[in-house]
Amino acid sequence: MAETLPGTGGRGHGLDLAMRGIVKRFPGVLANDHVDFDVRRGEIHTLLGENGAGKSTLMKILYGLYRPDAGEIRIDGEPVQIDSPRRAIELGIGMIHQHFMLVPTLTVAENVALGLASPKGPLLDLAPVARRIEELSEAYGLRVDPGAMVWQLSVGEQQRVEIIKALYRDAELLALDEPTAVLTPQEVEDLFVTLRAMAAEGHSLIFISHKLHEVLDISDRITVLRNGRLVGTVSSADATKAGLARMMVGREVVLEQVRAPVEVGPPRLEIFDVRARGDRGTEAVRGVSLQVRAGEILAIAGVSGNGQRELAEVVAGLREATGGRVLIDGSDVTGADPGQRRALGLAYIPEERMRDGAIGQFTVAENLMLHDFDRPPFARHGFLDFAEIERHCRRLVADFDVKTPSLDTTMKSLSGGNIQKAILARELSANPKVLVASQPTRGVDIGATEYIHRRLLDQRARGTATLLISEDLDEILALADRIAVMYEGEVMDVVDRADADVGRLGLLMAGVRDSGT
Repeated sequence: MAETLPGTGGRGHGLDLAMRGIVKRFPGVLANDHVDFDVRRGEIHTLLGENGAGKSTLMKILYGLYRPDAGEIRIDGEPVQIDSPRRAIELGIGMIHQHFMLVPTLTVAENVALGLASPKGPLLDLAPVARRIEELSEAYGLRVDPGAMVWQLSVGEQQRVEIIKALYRDAELLALDEPTAVLTPQEVEDLFVTLRAMAAEGHSLIFISHKLHEVLDISDRITVLRNGRLVGTVSSADATKAGLARMMVGREVVLEQVRAPVEVGPPRLEIFDVRARGDRGTEAVRGVSLQVRAGEILAIAGVSGNGQRELAEVVAGLREATGGRVLIDGSDVTGADPGQRRALGLAYIPEERMRDGAIGQFTVAENLMLHDFDRPPFARHGFLDFAEIERHCRRLVADFDVKTPSLDTTMKSLSGGNIQKAILARELSANPKVLVASQPTRGVDIGATEYIHRRLLDQRARGTATLLISEDLDEILALADRIAVMYEGEVMDVVDRADADVGRLGLLMAGVRDSGT
């Protein structure tokens, strides 16, 4: 039976939440090991930890998607059983997932009302829904048009719709999973204004993020999990980025790599007026021209879906260019296949590592040898030299710190960070002239991120021309010599790292070239 439209919001603001001794087991994995976690009324409490630390499992238990094997949940001091999302919503708990749960072909008001019963029975009455949306928009600075189609909204606007949906259902405690992952800096600022307004009203907020500067900016308290266990809870006023990283990883972490001066050489990668279509047949890359020089990291910034992936695939030879030219070390490779480009010195770290970068059912050794197994010294006169292959693979695993039980372990059995390091080892082992690194640290732990950044800077020092594509502005600012910003398939501008300003980059990411456009 559908719920009734709340319409006005009935409860008071905020909940006191206490999760005590939470245990959750999966086959072979203890995801939550007697975890304690609490959130106070009017507090923004961050849940921090590496991938696999147990954050998502704990939140799925809170939202009724999982049942705990042991432990207790109390709301305002009373023990509760949360066996479904419906029960969580009844108790005033809302969840904003990283991947939005919206229907693109419906309006904002229709999405908000979806699943709730209309006061007019079978007749849909969106007028009161629209009025309530406008009230919530005004109260919390969530600017959104109730009549707008969701597919026409920006990512930031869609996130506002998700928050309005939760508030419309009278959520008093709201958990937000990586809410800034796809936002421009300006949209992040707007979101934080909203979250602080909600906390001031008494709402209880759980903030899940891996961006340490944001965590310190928005949080009242921070709880860190590691390997399914509680490491500790600290006040943000007493916390530092280095200290939080140490709690997450269990050792000291170098958060900012040293970018030593490098003598920049001639262009190694040249892109002239390149155009390409996306998977849906529409033009995704619109006349992009760039040069990347030896010893330089040129980063492409932008919100996901603005042509970055398609451009990387054009350069790698995985997507046909419908116009323009691509040159590697002076050779026109526009019509060349990926193997021919690799022979000219191109290496490629793809965005989708398990789709385009590795074969999950193959062993670690087989993945490391995908490109070179048929070439000397690994093959002679049509026969594989297994001893030489094993020596080479062991050297790569050691040099790139790939944690694997053996070379015969299947690639899919490794953690995301170790899969990425194995791909990095394979691609960098030939000391490439040109490296295309697309989202190289997406979904990997802070320790693996530290390592990958160091290796990218090592290649820079060796004279590799690196085209870095990342949605993480912190990563771009840490590594890049120059930054190109893409919006709707076009390069808005290219700026030197020394002149880069987060505010300006954010405006470019939103399609604003200057204050007058």
